[in-house]
Amino acid sequence: MISEKKWYAVYTRPRWEKKVADLLSRRRVENFCPLNRIVRQWADRKKIIYEPLFSSYVFVHAAEAEQLVIKQTDGILNFVYWLGKPAVIKGDEIAAIGEFLEDHENIKLEKINVSITDKVRIIHGPLANREGNVLEVKRNSVRVSLPSLGYDMVAEVNKSRIEVLDLAHLPYATSATMYNAKVG
Repeated sequence: MISEKKWYAVYTRPRWEKKVADLLSRRRVENFCPLNRIVRQWADRKKIIYEPLFSSYVFVHAAEAEQLVIKQTDGILNFVYWLGKPAVIKGDEIAAIGEFLEDHENIKLEKINVSITDKVRIIHGPLANREGNVLEVKRNSVRVSLPSLGYDMVAEVNKSRIEVLDLAHLPYATSATMYNAKVG
């Protein structure tokens, strides 16, 4: 019986993310090492560099039977575990990370504690029709939650690109104040 492939996160030695991704590719293991496009300013020039978005993490798409071979790859310390098993990352979240990186640079990661919040649907842009949880909305900043990993990606996004799907649980809010809070 062939086991279904799933996305997992592996924990790497510090600053080995790109090396691990290369070694996994050589072993023909599908992997994803998200690279953040960062503009660095020097006194005489600007330069774009690519740094791993997640320190010490690389994602692998593999069957359970491949886990031992993956763990034996130089630079990999272990799988990321949740409740005693390698944590499974949703394919939609892997795709969202890739799409987010295509459209934004200088992305910041902020560690979060996952909680239940407003449900929204993105109505314009590269993540159109995706649904997610809003953790915080500032003037022009929207946080996209990646609950399997416990991280938020933060980028400047126009609030007109989202619509609230469920407003009923907001305390002390009328429909008029909810509308103003959403677009204000």
